[in-house]
Amino acid sequence: MTVLSRCLLVLGVLLASACAQQPAPYIPPAERPTPPNEAPWPKNHFLGIAYHDVEDRDPDQAVVAVRTERLIDQLAWLRENGYQPVSVDQILAARSGGRELPPKAILLSFDDGYSSFYTRVMPILRAYHWPAILAPVGYWIDTPLNKPVDFAGTPRARSDFLTWQQVKEISQSGLVEIAAHTDASHTGILANPQGNLEPAAATRRYDAATGKYETDAQFQARMRADVTAISNKLRAVTGKAPRVWVWPYGAADGTSLAVVGEQGYQMALTLDDGLDDLANLKSSPRFLVASDPDGEHYANAIVGTETKASMRVLHVDLDNVYDPDPAQEARNLDQLVQRVVDMGVSTVFLQAFADPKGDGLVHSLYFPNRHLPVRRDLFNRVTWQLRTRGHVAIFAWMPVLSFALDPALPRVTRWDPKTGQLGLDPDQYKRLSPFDPKVRQQIGEIYEDLARNTAVDGVLFHDDAILSDFEDASPAALKAYAANGLPDTIAALRADPAVMQRWTRFKSRYLIDFTQELTAKVRAIRGPQVQTARNIFAEPMLNPGSEAWFAQNLDDFLQTYDWTAPMAMPLMEGETLKNSNAWLEKLVATVKARPGALQRTVFELQAKDWRTQAAPDIDGAQMAQWMGVLKRQGVTSFGYYPDNFLENSPDLKTVRPALSNQWNP
Repeated sequence: MTVLSRCLLVLGVLLASACAQQPAPYIPPAERPTPPNEAPWPKNHFLGIAYHDVEDRDPDQAVVAVRTERLIDQLAWLRENGYQPVSVDQILAARSGGRELPPKAILLSFDDGYSSFYTRVMPILRAYHWPAILAPVGYWIDTPLNKPVDFAGTPRARSDFLTWQQVKEISQSGLVEIAAHTDASHTGILANPQGNLEPAAATRRYDAATGKYETDAQFQARMRADVTAISNKLRAVTGKAPRVWVWPYGAADGTSLAVVGEQGYQMALTLDDGLDDLANLKSSPRFLVASDPDGEHYANAIVGTETKASMRVLHVDLDNVYDPDPAQEARNLDQLVQRVVDMGVSTVFLQAFADPKGDGLVHSLYFPNRHLPVRRDLFNRVTWQLRTRGHVAIFAWMPVLSFALDPALPRVTRWDPKTGQLGLDPDQYKRLSPFDPKVRQQIGEIYEDLARNTAVDGVLFHDDAILSDFEDASPAALKAYAANGLPDTIAALRADPAVMQRWTRFKSRYLIDFTQELTAKVRAIRGPQVQTARNIFAEPMLNPGSEAWFAQNLDDFLQTYDWTAPMAMPLMEGETLKNSNAWLEKLVATVKARPGALQRTVFELQAKDWRTQAAPDIDGAQMAQWMGVLKRQGVTSFGYYPDNFLENSPDLKTVRPALSNQWNP
């Protein structure tokens, strides 16, 4: 008996067993009621599920393999719990206004092009009559049968992978869509001066010899050659132009995505979390099946993926990682990574700018850029280490206006009602005027440079995007007011309450529009999957009339950003410790009054008492108590600033049980 015959015999027994366990009477999924504790499936959404190899001897987690029996059990669980597989044709038809996707729709995909797809997966798909996606890597399938495959720098047996003839046969099954997983870019390339290798399809190559990064033109040319090569190979084998692009390692890039779009691809699959909808097919999330999960772990993970994950955050100053001594800097980084792992958080808000003086004025950055000195090319390395070793999402914490750019650029100026004079407000951040086109251009270029340098999961806009009720009085600002039907002097703007209200709303929206402009620049380079968050002061939340003092509005934030990040810092707002719990409850109640808002809000507690110049640390027990207050009010996403990982402040053992969603011993 051949190996293939034995495999098919085993598969037949397993499939027969799975079918024999089918409960009676059978109720079609569409007719089953939604369980009382399960939220209704959103219209025209689907859940992507990403598999790789299927291996029974020793499922290799280097390729995130699963056993055949586990795969059958998992598909049986999906079927018996009402999940309904859909094809790429169904998804694209629904997007075009055709038949809606069924409730609990799933999209199965198998990455890399392993031979197990032919010997093990195809018989299962035929038995279930379920559609799927197969995404081979062109260079690996091209490898001669008598040579090992260069598996991202590691040799693997050629027999582990499909042949083009097998890919052709699979494509003719009527069940499987053949997608592109790059031609030769499923590998790592040098990404920074510290030597990290990062995904080639989403990273600008660093040249250690010259100390320079790949230009946009060079990166585009490299990716265009790759996309063209794999597209031509798949078209020759299947007779069809490929429609689905699958990112190696799940790492997406907006520049590469534009190249992919030129070739007619209509979907691009990542490994981000969550459900996908028809408006987001160029950034489709997928649940990665890893660690050969048993039934319970698989079921819990699938159900958990359907809901928006809560965010537990450490807000970290990269200034504390930086050290003039590279060896000490490396030790600091190791300490930070260990802290993140031990704390069990999901997200790090990571400072991308340098502020060693703590005055809020940014004179240098931690990434190469066109306008400010680079204190150290460090942000990329720390981000990569935290993502790969700490397994957390990274939001780049960035100023909006407080950059120390060319002194000739206009600053935000305040009109003094007593003297009528204009000047900088000594009690506020020193900000550039967002009403000046050159300011907007240069800040936008800084954000573009951030995106080119590092793959981030999101951007956190700093709290420096504020304008008081006497600002901005710069000539560019006054000109913008007049162009929008408002008076062109601060005195006149403040003289009439109705006019002042219009002026306040104009400024609030103007700042939001500017952050959206910055977001668009980042997403154009890094991809549409990049999320946004923005800090908001507590006062405009608790007292809507104070929008005039800040140009911040809670409802605007909730509608604009993926996450609104209130500074839930009672002592900073003048509250006593005795009243701090009640104050937090009031802040949460303000958000809860808006349906669904808690699911888009991440509260940031204070880890320092800034009422004195010494700014002592907040006791860990007090931090844990505040976290308990938030959770009792229904808050699921929160964190604190700053985390002093070098001095274990706040205390890990005290804070972790209150902060982490992970199991605590």
